[in-house]
Amino acid sequence: MANRQIVLDQLPQGKLTPEHFRLTEGERPSPADGEVLLRTRYISLDAANRAWMQGATYRAALAAGDVMAGGSVAEVVESKSPNLAPGDMVFADTGWQDYAVLPGKRLHKLPDFKPVTHLISVYGVAGLTAYFGLLECGKPQPGETVVVSAAAGSVGSLVGQIAKLKGCKVVGIAGGADKCAWLIDELGFDAAVDYKAGDVRRAIRAACPDGIDVYFDNVGGDIFEACLFNMKNFGRIACCGAVSQYDGTAPPHGPRGVPGLIVTKRLNLRGFIVSDFDDKRDEALAELKSWVETGKLKVLEDVIEGLENAPAALVGLLAGENRGKRMVKVS
Repeated sequence: MANRQIVLDQLPQGKLTPEHFRLTEGERPSPADGEVLLRTRYISLDAANRAWMQGATYRAALAAGDVMAGGSVAEVVESKSPNLAPGDMVFADTGWQDYAVLPGKRLHKLPDFKPVTHLISVYGVAGLTAYFGLLECGKPQPGETVVVSAAAGSVGSLVGQIAKLKGCKVVGIAGGADKCAWLIDELGFDAAVDYKAGDVRRAIRAACPDGIDVYFDNVGGDIFEACLFNMKNFGRIACCGAVSQYDGTAPPHGPRGVPGLIVTKRLNLRGFIVSDFDDKRDEALAELKSWVETGKLKVLEDVIEGLENAPAALVGLLAGENRGKRMVKVS
């Protein structure tokens, strides 16, 4: 049987475009002892996909000619591993292809949560990143002011809602009046700042006149700097991503005055990835599930049909097209 693959044909030197990818077709692989054959169901699209093209991060860098990397919810088709059986669902680094073979010992059966798309959004990396980044790194307290950038995206939209559940005032930063209105009207944010509408630093100061207790940073760059200068003493910053610096040329400078601000305001900045908290995963999933099932946490998913549309879907995500978690349905 055929195996379609999306290959990173060339490394981008500027903005990523669909032309940097090509669709190829090869034979479906077969598992050896200890391995499983996976059929990709839904591919997760994340800003980090672009960062992997720039160099090594928490994973190896991508090279021209590689199958495009990416995590997915996948179904076990054939198993030669004792811990998995056909029909089991796993989250795995399959890459952008119909089928992949991976060692079974590195994979874990996913819980039987429905719909299956929630395994890649609120019960997947996006939901767990929001949960741990806010609660373990940001440590918000009732009555505090929490600001989140990329607030209409997969992680940010959940961060803001969780902060509200914890009794905080929540301000979201997003691009465009429609997204900002959606954050307030649909997700219950207290205020929203349109970073495309003018002086971001002034707008953040107006939305947070008493300063920011917790900033959840998804973007880096100028917005990070604007929030940094409005932090309260002993404020906490959860550093999740820097999407403003992933696509295109690097900014001419980093945030200015950082060392002095960190010292004088006694700030706590913490970078993290979701696997740092693997020992607390079950506890987090249980709480997320209870919030979803009781309607306290709204889940928005942006599902693109067809493996062949993954390149354009990633480019669109980097341009801020999506609301909520963007993914590609493969099968």
